[in-house]
Amino acid sequence: MYIHQLRNWPQFQWDNDVITSLLAEVRHRQGRLLGRMEGLGFHLQEEATLQTLTLDVLKSSEIEGEVLNPDQVRSSIARRLGMDIAGLVPADRNVEGVVEMMLDATQRYSATLTQDRLFGWHAALFPTGHSGIHKIVVGGWRNNVKEDPMQVVSGPMGRETVHFQAPDSDRLQHEINAFLKWLNSPEKIDPVLKAAIAHLWFVTIHPFDDGNGRIARALADMLLARADESNKRFYSMSMQIRAERKTYYDILEETQKGTLNITEWLQWFLACLNRAIAATDNTLAAVMRKAKFRERPATQTINDRQKLMLNKLLDGFEGKLISSKWAKITKVSQDTAVRDIQDLIERGLLIREDAGGRSTSYILKEE
Repeated sequence: MYIHQLRNWPQFQWDNDVITSLLAEVRHRQGRLLGRMEGLGFHLQEEATLQTLTLDVLKSSEIEGEVLNPDQVRSSIARRLGMDIAGLVPADRNVEGVVEMMLDATQRYSATLTQDRLFGWHAALFPTGHSGIHKIVVGGWRNNVKEDPMQVVSGPMGRETVHFQAPDSDRLQHEINAFLKWLNSPEKIDPVLKAAIAHLWFVTIHPFDDGNGRIARALADMLLARADESNKRFYSMSMQIRAERKTYYDILEETQKGTLNITEWLQWFLACLNRAIAATDNTLAAVMRKAKFRERPATQTINDRQKLMLNKLLDGFEGKLISSKWAKITKVSQDTAVRDIQDLIERGLLIREDAGGRSTSYILKEE
């Protein structure tokens, strides 16, 4: 029996004595982080938000086994937020769709969540009306028959493990109506707890043919933005869930097969959120490093190609940077690439790497 089949569904309960101290710790950590960010100034906040939203989109898709192009995600977010950054690249339609959903959730966090808004998110995720090779219902709830229930499964075909079974499709409109009425009601509980419950509740209903997990995480992000009372995002819950993906699926499955006492789910969610906020130290360190580098006088008059490549190095360039890679990425001749690199060396921004080999490679010169 699954929780949505229980007589008192969806009257969730939890142990306040257990949850209160965890929630207080999370709220304290959130407050400290937001206080630190307010002291950094607008441009650093903007950079941190771009970094965090990029991670959110990438990691939420990775949880579902979909790997997106980081440059496309970053470019799509920057364009939509009106940010002026070097090296913007065109983004595929599926990237634009995930970004559109995430930004609508986090930038319009105080807007009422409606059925049409959910349909819009789903349509953005699946612009072609297909999930892989399968045609799906877009702009409406799934309509599977009772003989073919919506099951969340894993494992090879023929030997799948059923993690849980969602409500039959003839119940969906009633279930969604109850969910939206609760979510849009004035806050009776802390919005961080509301984020945890909304995530679980939406996953349980599983109203769409596909994309339910990503939409559930977008809903959680929307409610966490409400908790912060800010559309600037400085921590990524999806990045932390991706790091703990097995535990995430295990606790969801256990909760689906348990009772309406969801204390253990809330404990895990709050602890995961706490770890997500703690992990921002790495994000902020990278943002500060980039800001410090860009403030150097020698960076003020460099060309767009050089800005692009320095940004890639600051973001963590994959592999060795050699002149042929520079030429390929910036779409210039080898001679132009060498001149660009030599200019940055003379400015004290790049140095040749000591490591030997046939091709000379280059790294940032830190102050």
